[in-house]
Amino acid sequence: QVQLVESGGGLVQAGGSMRLSCAASGRTFSNYAMGWFRQAPGKEREFVAAISRTGGNTYYADSVEGRFTISSDNAKNTVYLQMNSLKPEDTAVYYCAATGPAYSGSYYYPDKYAYWGQGTQVTVSS
Repeated sequence: QVQLVESGGGLVQAGGSMRLSCAASGRTFSNYAMGWFRQAPGKEREFVAAISRTGGNTYYADSVEGRFTISSDNAKNTVYLQMNSLKPEDTAVYYCAATGPAYSGSYYYPDKYAYWGQGTQVTVSS
């Protein structure tokens, strides 16, 4: 089992920045690709960003490309999502997720992830 705990959400004005953290425990962190998803009220959960097991490859949704950056620190078993130039449409609950060990498929779909955090609310005011 892998346990994921997100932190860093809150309220920010449009144009501002925020960094989310996701601390992982339970298994060897470097065996898992990690992703961030978000879900706004009345909408489906959508892909935001992902990072490969080695950290050598990152992937982003078109809506956040150039504004958000995903990174990982294997020594701290933590993955981060740096969010800049935030917009009101970025308002959502943000979830951290981990794939199964040694996963190498697509990172864009929620059903590819085996473990999920509880989510953290991000609210961007206009």
